[in-house]
Amino acid sequence: MKKRESLYVLATLAVGLAVMGLMAARSNQPQTEAPEKLPNILLILTDDQGYHDVSYSGTTDIRTPNIDQIARSGIRFDNFYANCTVCSPTRAALLTGCYPDVVGVPGVIRTYPEDNWGYLNPSEPMLPEMLVKRGYHTALIGKWHLGLDSPNTPNERGFQYFHGWLGDMMDDYRKHRRQNINYMREDSKVIDPEGHATDLFTKWSQEYIQKQSKSKQPFFLYLAYNAPHTPVQPPAEWLEKVKAREKGIDEKRAALVALIEHMDDGIGRVIQTLKEEGVYDNTIIVFTSDNGGHLPSMANNGPVRNGKGSMYEGGLRVPACISWPRRIAPGRTSGQMNISMDLYPTLLQAAGMDFKGIQGRSFLPTLLDASKPMPADERDLYFTRREGGAEFAGMSIYGLRKGKWKLVKNSPHQPMELFNLENDKEEKYNVIAEHPEVYKELNQSLMKHIQQGGRVPWQKPQ
Repeated sequence: MKKRESLYVLATLAVGLAVMGLMAARSNQPQTEAPEKLPNILLILTDDQGYHDVSYSGTTDIRTPNIDQIARSGIRFDNFYANCTVCSPTRAALLTGCYPDVVGVPGVIRTYPEDNWGYLNPSEPMLPEMLVKRGYHTALIGKWHLGLDSPNTPNERGFQYFHGWLGDMMDDYRKHRRQNINYMREDSKVIDPEGHATDLFTKWSQEYIQKQSKSKQPFFLYLAYNAPHTPVQPPAEWLEKVKAREKGIDEKRAALVALIEHMDDGIGRVIQTLKEEGVYDNTIIVFTSDNGGHLPSMANNGPVRNGKGSMYEGGLRVPACISWPRRIAPGRTSGQMNISMDLYPTLLQAAGMDFKGIQGRSFLPTLLDASKPMPADERDLYFTRREGGAEFAGMSIYGLRKGKWKLVKNSPHQPMELFNLENDKEEKYNVIAEHPEVYKELNQSLMKHIQQGGRVPWQKPQ
């Protein structure tokens, strides 16, 4: 693939007036006032959190008051998709605004070459790199999972400060090792801190906000928790609290609920720090997950089929909500179909920047204008996952949604399926035989996406 052209405009008259006009309409402030300061951005990404593993969805055995408060303070999206059913590809899409295979990450990036299925294209302009051009200070605290060495380390890809975990999962939340390797870093320095990983990432985020809030420079903080990814290891006091409250709860479910509630408490502490430092009102807070919940851990993916790793809705649908007290009207719910890669252009536009050459689309107008109608969404949403092992053998699975229709190939060794999500939300009925013309149209679109991704190497050059 040729290097993606990415044009940005710093406070141009056209973008400035458009964005500030929407902002002024939302806040009822006259447009003749001095321009507002650029918003700070706190992007919170959790790991394997189920579509309904938030209490705002009505799930009764879990309490997530701080995530719920983000939704109440702004807008929640009940039809939000992760770009992939597993970790690395979604993170690549989130930070580049493109489908993951188009930037070289069709599968999970791992330590050993024989089980590695992605290599992030070093030439792709990433979200923190773009925001640095706008004057932001950028930080990643938590999980990276997009490369273990140069040129794909966080500090080389736009993050001016990195305090967290380079690799994939941790084998233990307190020992912080993966296959006996320590991937904990502060920038490029190997560190070996004590404490539960969730608490460490929370504390480091608080410290970063406290430091950066003293500067006039806006900040972008990408807080990527490992929780609630396996191993499910909540602190003992949080587990006991859940078991005491939820009489008769399954042991596995209790542990997962406790791990999520412990993380939610950390999110609350980070947001409280924003308030204490006087920057909360002008901070965009985004919350979402990298893929659907892990069913063996007893995740709750709501009334959709399957979970993490699957191309059915349970592997792709994730909780998502966004607040920005100065600009987003509170208490709203949207059914608009958005996807992880859409956050890239949305946040750039909120920072007064333009963008080209990406596949994500900005939904900033939806955030800022409560009266704006939700248009019918007929764009393709394309999903792919490449994997190893006996089940995949290095091959890929696919999904493609267009409007009410969804084409699924959930195993490299099984035929395509077609579902009408308008009347079959649980994907029970394969109607591919009844609608050959729909299958033909969606399959042609799928092949075009596969061809585009196939132009990009996904193994590190030797």
